[in-house]
This record gives sequence, structure tokens and C-alpha cells, in this order.
Amino acid sequence: MRIFLAGATGVIGRRVVPRLVAGGHQVIALTRKPDRTATLRALGAEPVVADVHDRAAIATAVRAAAPDIVMHQLTDLAAGDVVANAALRREGTRNLVDAALAAGARRMVAQSVAWFYEAGDEPADETTPLDLAAPGERGSRVRSVAALEAAVHEMPEWVVLRYGMLYGPGTWHAPDGLTADMARAGRLAADDEVVSFVHADDAAIAAVQALTWPAGHAVNVCDDEPVSGREWVPAFCAAVGAPPPPTADPGRPGWARGADNHYARKHLGWVPRYPLWQDGFAAFAGGTPTGLFRTAR
Repeated sequence: MRIFLAGATGVIGRRVVPRLVAGGHQVIALTRKPDRTATLRALGAEPVVADVHDRAAIATAVRAAAPDIVMHQLTDLAAGDVVANAALRREGTRNLVDAALAAGARRMVAQSVAWFYEAGDEPADETTPLDLAAPGERGSRVRSVAALEAAVHEMPEWVVLRYGMLYGPGTWHAPDGLTADMARAGRLAADDEVVSFVHADDAAIAAVQALTWPAGHAVNVCDDEPVSGREWVPAFCAAVGAPPPPTADPGRPGWARGADNHYARKHLGWVPRYPLWQDGFAAFAGGTPTGLFRTAR
């Protein structure tokens, strides 16, 4: 198939490109940065330079690509700017969906997240509503995800991948990532918030498999064990060579509940290489991330 990959040099995109090429697909790889085109071309993709915020430019790029499928792996988190990332989810996704529809693409596979569900006592599955009534910054971010998903739903076929917290080389949760910097500075506290992790390699595997998954579904893509910060933060600190973390006041916000991966695992056949976060942390303990692109700082 012809696949237009938006966000080809991001954490997921850089892992997806070689997998798609190995699968025999023609990959048109979108990046904002001209200096990354040579690397994409070396991987077997056809690079295209455009900014998804430029509505006319992205429409032209997608129309020229004439893709069967558009894959949305766009983020704007290199500087830790959640406001910029929320804007990309709203405006960037809108532009990409409109371009895909105009070009006649039949399916979109899009990146979302698995920690914006309503409050509850158990890990959230895909039937749990998003936390649209959340106040403040969280509410704004939840609504940006809702806008992303609503736009994607306009495609003839769609799959929304609600990733858990990404970790591994190239992510914030890596030995040279932003979270490790916080840990070494003593600013990463062990608390009662429950999260679900997913290794970036396993997230990429899900993205490729989603090309043929049943359409019209959101899918939690996370590992098997939601975990409290009381447990994962000390383990992460040890893995990246940081001192033991401070302890935060007790109390779990109701929305900090983790996510249930039953649908992906049991019904779609997704098998993560790292089904437990402990295994993934052990894989990079004391190591140095490698890859085509260094971690965004």
C-alpha cells in the first residue's frame, strides 16, 4: 500500500518507517526538518518536507502522495511544551484529516493517549468516556485529544491508538530523557498516581498492525500491569542512575487509574515485546540510547 506517514522522525515514526518498508509498503514520510530527509531516504522512504500547521502545504503534500492510508504519529513535545502539543492535536489533525479526505485516502491510523479517561477505581478500557469535564490544564489537554479523535472519526476507516506512557530510547523516559533529568535533580517524586506504560518499540508494532485491524475502534496500547508511582519511580531512578526519589503526599487522583489492554491483547493479537514495565526498564538500565535520532531534549 501507499502510506503517508506524518511524524516520520518522531519517537514512533522513526520506528515505523523501517517496519513499513520491510513489509513492502511505499512510504511517503513527512517531516518538518529538511536535514532529516537523507536519513528517511536511506531507510527506503520518500521524504516530504512540510508543516502540518500549514494547511495548504499539507493538502498539497497528501494530494501528491495519493496514499491508501494516512498514519498520524505527530507530536510536538521536544521541548516539553504540552500547550504546543495540544494545538497540534487540534489544528494539525484537522488539517491532516481534511487533506486525507480530499486526496481520497480510505483509512487513518492515529496516535492518541490512554491517560485522559474519567475517574474510576479500575484500569480504564476503551468504553470508558474521556474526562471532558476535567478542569484547568488537564481539561484543555483532554479536549484537545477529543478533538483529534473526533476529526479522525470522519475518515471512511479509522483506528485510534491510545498509547500508554511511552518509554525507551528517544522518549522522555530514557536514560538521557527529560524524566531522567528530573530524577537526577531530585524533582521526580514517588506518588500514588497509577499509569500504564508501553515501550516505544511495542507502540510501533501496534501502529503497523493497525493497518489491518478492524476499523472504527479506539485501542489501548499499553503493557499488562498498571503501576503506581510508589513502585515505578524508584525503579526508574535506579535504572537511570539517579538517587532515590522523594515521596509525595499520599492520595491518588481518580483519573490516575491506568488502562486495560485486554482488547489489543486478546482480540487483535498484539503481543508486546515488553509485557511488563519492569522488563523494559531493565533493558535500558545503565545503558545509552541508540538509534537514528537522539532523544529530543
